[in-house]
Amino acid sequence: MCGRFVVSQKVTDLTDVFDAEDDFPDWQPSFSIAPTEVVPIVRERADRETGEFTRRVEPAVWNFRPSFMKESKRPQFNSRIETVATNGLWKGAFAQGRCIVPMRGYYEWTGEPGSKRAHYLHGPAELLAAAGISTARKLDDGSWQVSTSIITREAKDASGEIHDRMPVYLPLDEVDHYLDPVKLDAGAMQAMVGWLLDVSDRVAATITEYEVDPRVNNSRRVDPGDPTLIEPIDAADSSS
Repeated sequence: MCGRFVVSQKVTDLTDVFDAEDDFPDWQPSFSIAPTEVVPIVRERADRETGEFTRRVEPAVWNFRPSFMKESKRPQFNSRIETVATNGLWKGAFAQGRCIVPMRGYYEWTGEPGSKRAHYLHGPAELLAAAGISTARKLDDGSWQVSTSIITREAKDASGEIHDRMPVYLPLDEVDHYLDPVKLDAGAMQAMVGWLLDVSDRVAATITEYEVDPRVNNSRRVDPGDPTLIEPIDAADSSS
């Protein structure tokens, strides 16, 4: 599962890494992103005038909602890799709406309600590329809203010690293949799932974790611009 994550990069950092254009100039780094908030994603889409595909960093609501989906009380912010190619809610976007959700790391919790311990999971570098899916729907005012979901898989290594699910992370040198805008048929989607599992194993083995201050537990009370949210706490502090 991934229910809160961190994007500490500025949009110019993301455009440099992903060789993309900036379509999200208002983005501000956040150390506590919760479902239904607007996040930066990287995707390739056709220019309406030329038809040429361009890679862009753009805003998306972290609550997947295709045009055919009615109002839902539960945000759809994670998609299981086991069903992303077959579930009617996800498969259309997996076929032709693949995207990257960049992040520095993410949070998970252990313990009982009322005394939850917060853990921050991250890689050796400051940027992780999570496989995602995206879709767009037309709003009542005539504008278009892009929404996204992060694909998750069975957790491995250090991630598995904290939670049974984790994001599907891609090595940065494999991003181009995933973002290829070609529409996948059923067979190609299954092949893509197998490929994602294989390459994400490489990143899963590099993820480590440490405990952070439990003030991050309440997303409504923390300052998302506070970088100290991801600072580790001492073992002595966590036992007090």
